[in-house]
Amino acid sequence: MKFKETFIKILIPIVSILLAFVIGGILIACLGKNPIQAYGFLLNGAFGSAQKFAQTLTLSCPLIFTSLSAAVAYKCGVFNLGGEGQFIMGAIGSLYFCEKTGVTGLGGVLLSFLVGLAVGGIWGAIPGLLKILRGLNEMIVSIMLNYVALYLMGYVYTDLLREGSTPQTMQVDDSLKLMRFSTDFKVHWGVFLGIILAFVLAYVIYRTSFGFQLRAVGMNKVASRISGFPVKRLILYSFIISGAVAGLGGSVELHGKQYRLMSGFGSGFGFTGVAIALIAQLNPIGAMAVAIIFGIMQKGASSLQTGMKIPTSVVDIIQALVIIFAVAGTVLIRKPEIRQLFSKIGSGKGKEKEASA
Repeated sequence: MKFKETFIKILIPIVSILLAFVIGGILIACLGKNPIQAYGFLLNGAFGSAQKFAQTLTLSCPLIFTSLSAAVAYKCGVFNLGGEGQFIMGAIGSLYFCEKTGVTGLGGVLLSFLVGLAVGGIWGAIPGLLKILRGLNEMIVSIMLNYVALYLMGYVYTDLLREGSTPQTMQVDDSLKLMRFSTDFKVHWGVFLGIILAFVLAYVIYRTSFGFQLRAVGMNKVASRISGFPVKRLILYSFIISGAVAGLGGSVELHGKQYRLMSGFGSGFGFTGVAIALIAQLNPIGAMAVAIIFGIMQKGASSLQTGMKIPTSVVDIIQALVIIFAVAGTVLIRKPEIRQLFSKIGSGKGKEKEASA
């Protein structure tokens, strides 16, 4: 039974992605283009060279962190829609720390990561505290905090740490920029940090007592409370961890790619991360994989436009279809009649094996 449920959870995102690409191919054909050739350009844009693949992974990096952030909170049954604000706050905290302390080198990067993680965790704790203490809706609070973080970042790059006449901050010191894997494969080490974090979170969620308690609260808060689990504390912990992961992602993006704060920093990463987490059935390793697939589509979209004159909005439509199909599939699988159908299929195969034996 457990194997069957796991198989279905893996199958839903795979089928969703395939269906989205099939419909995307039909749309491309309606534009008078060859879908197979178009997808060839898309894949070539993402994997055509070591440099292109490195750019694909770099684009995936912030999505890995924000999707992991959403997955942790949702596993505990709470909805953290403030990943973008926590991502931005982590970057703000890291930049401010680096500029005011003058740290340099690897030690400075690690300290900056810790600051980003801490600031993101604190920002994530706010909707958690308001939920457990005042009963406020965490979705509304976390969304509103996104705007607070956005306008605070605007104050930072237009006034507090502004560089000259341009509305942007100064760059971080060269010694604080994340190293590249090699001269040919110029992907920064923050990408590998995100991948490692995905496996660490998967282990914590599925292989530790703390993770079991988080999942138990997510499945049934009343039963968890009766069983003696500290439900309110676990909800708060899930928000803190979720915010810390997003804040670390903002710090990684600052040191690995952007190097400064400016208009548009972190835009769209939070809500895309939520969508990716839902597609991956809230599995951290799955979220990491789907984030990379989204990075492939984002990187390949430019090649699709330049090579075949197909607008990048087509790729946006494919991404939206993946989300729709994944969410619809998840809801469909939960219907009793669909569950009974899968049970009959499983029992039918079991009877056939017994008969053959």
